[in-house]
Order: sequence, then C-alpha cells, then structure tokens
Amino acid sequence: MKKAKIYKPSKTAMQSGLKKFDKWILEFVTNDPTINPLMGWESSDDTLSELKLEFSSKDLALEYAKKNNIEYELIEPQKRKILKKSYSDNFIK
Repeated sequence: MKKAKIYKPSKTAMQSGLKKFDKWILEFVTNDPTINPLMGWESSDDTLSELKLEFSSKDLALEYAKKNNIEYELIEPQKRKILKKSYSDNFIK
C-alpha cells in the first residue's frame, strides 16, 4: 500500500480564526511526479495523490490507516506561542 501522512493543517497568515482547523487529514504521498510533455505542467499517473480524507480526531485517522493497512507518518501539530502584549509596552521601552 502507498505511504500516507496524517496531519492537522495549520492556519495561514491571512486567517486569524481557528474554526476550520480542527480536522485531521490523511493524504497519500506521491513519490514520482512527472512533467506533462504537452503543457509542461507537473503531473502524476497516481490517482491516490488527489485523495485527502478528513477525520474529526487523530484517533479516527490512525484507526482508519491501521484497519486498511496503510503505512503512515504522523505529523503532530506545533503549539502556538502566545505572547501577552499590552499597548503600554510600546511606550515603556
């Protein structure tokens, strides 16, 4: 079976909310992208690379991968560092 990665997507710099980032994604890894000779675009004949499965928890994603004998790599999300700032800090230093 193909190798997959299980991760929780991070928010982009253009977004401030965290509403849509509570899902875990199982995505298959493509090892051999090729160049399309007609258009010059990167393409692949592997249709599993287009598949992204969403799960509500990490445990469900891991259980699905084990049940279907999918070799996976788990990528844990990094914790956000929240720095408390005050408006008065602009004038003290």
